[in-house]
Amino acid sequence: MAAGKFNTGSRRSVLSEINVTPFVDVMLVLLVIFMVTTPILYQGIKVSLPQTASSKIPVKNQKRITVTLTGSGKIFLEDTSYPLSQVATALGKLMKAEGTTPEDGRVFLRADKSVKYESVVKVIDEIKKTGVQKLSLVTESKNIRDK
Repeated sequence: MAAGKFNTGSRRSVLSEINVTPFVDVMLVLLVIFMVTTPILYQGIKVSLPQTASSKIPVKNQKRITVTLTGSGKIFLEDTSYPLSQVATALGKLMKAEGTTPEDGRVFLRADKSVKYESVVKVIDEIKKTGVQKLSLVTESKNIRDK
């Protein structure tokens, strides 16, 4: 006697299986692509931020603009470099382009820890010329292990 029974009659059963191997292959390829491209897409301006023990400030769904002051003294609004004399004008134009008023928006200032205090104050003064009400200084939080 045979080990299994085969249907050799006139009635044939339909084999309805889904082969997921091609789907898994495509998903793995997409995963690898996203893992490789994500760090490339996020290329911020390198700044060594000062460390503080303060906690994060919760930010609601407000539009925000980042101003960066590098160790070499360059000033960036988002990813574009500007001289100090043009920061207020460029910030005003950027806020207008994003549909943000100085009262609604929030500006984050990232300054390298090696920059002189005078330079930071000058940048803050230029930002305040636009009428910005909410200015936050960005720092890096200390780890408990660093104490």
